[in-house]
Amino acid sequence: MAARKFLLSDPAKPEGSDNPHTRAKIEDALIELMAEGARLTHDAAAERAKISRRTVYRYFPDQAALRAAIWGRMSPPGSVPASLDALLDGIAPRFAAFDREAPAAMVMMASAEGRAIRNQMRPELVARFRELFAEPTASLPEPDRRQAIAMLQFAGSSLAWREMRDLWGMDGEQIATACRWAIEVLLADLAKRGDKPLSEGPATRG
Repeated sequence: MAARKFLLSDPAKPEGSDNPHTRAKIEDALIELMAEGARLTHDAAAERAKISRRTVYRYFPDQAALRAAIWGRMSPPGSVPASLDALLDGIAPRFAAFDREAPAAMVMMASAEGRAIRNQMRPELVARFRELFAEPTASLPEPDRRQAIAMLQFAGSSLAWREMRDLWGMDGEQIATACRWAIEVLLADLAKRGDKPLSEGPATRG
């Protein structure tokens, strides 16, 4: 009987330019560092992931890339969806992800490193949320439009999740229900109000 040959691959050995196992290993290390409030550096990630510093740089060439990796893990695909329906349907899985990574999520919202991550993403996020809510807020003048978009974004944000978790002891599923309701109420108001200033209260008043 002919001998059979088996190829045992090393999951940490790069396959081409990007090995998903290695990338995930580095991202896991970054999440652990974030949860501990540690600085996000290539050296720290390499030590925690037990891989070479050179490998970390190959996957994440600078500090901005490290921060973007954390953002990607803490904000699952669809964090800024392409439609309002996708936004509403995505709140529950997004908050469930925050529940799973609660220590890192808390530090991300309270630490200097977390603030740096949010500031790095700010221009892109502002532009994408303005685009997402362009139609519902089209009749509002500035600064009312900016205020309305900001409130819609906040209602589904990690900060809303943190406050309702800390103050009210709610889990991601309960928070998602409350936040989805709030966003739907705001969208219904915008559909009725036309160019009525926000300072005059709800569209149904008067």
